[in-house]
Amino acid sequence: MANCITCGTELHPERAAKYNYCMAPECQEKNAKGLTIAVVGMNKAAEEFVILDDRTKADLASGRYHDQRRGSFGTSAATPAGGTTATAPAPAPAARAAQATAVPAQRSARRAGARPPGRPAAGRSARTPWSRKQEKLALLYNEQGLRPAEIADKLGVSSYLVTQIILAAKNRGKN
Repeated sequence: MANCITCGTELHPERAAKYNYCMAPECQEKNAKGLTIAVVGMNKAAEEFVILDDRTKADLASGRYHDQRRGSFGTSAATPAGGTTATAPAPAPAARAAQATAVPAQRSARRAGARPPGRPAAGRSARTPWSRKQEKLALLYNEQGLRPAEIADKLGVSSYLVTQIILAAKNRGKN
């Protein structure tokens, strides 16, 4: 039979299977250790709590409780071993000159009422009140787990607009 390590009284066999002290208040106060609880998953409906022991620490280190929304930041393309990304070469002087003359021609065509090349005719698709860059940034920040209000502060737009950007992208199947 096992005995309490504090007072020496005999322990019940079921109690002795897990504990080495008895149920006396003095013994419990001296020997009972508190548990560290950690929140590992949280969503709108519920939070997941675990007891932080050695096994849970190993699970956390291995990525078992990885937040899937924060799975990737930016593009999925790997960077070269040097850590730098390749950049496109600068256009040749002749190409720059062609670009410079094309821009004023496009501006004058817009003033005359012609639609720019590559744009759909009126009525085919609704224009969005945000730019492509704003949409890409909003989706990237959303993947990183930022809230719409935080994204709105970074982009300088309303949180309503950020929500609309995210919902539109999800409806198109981009997110």
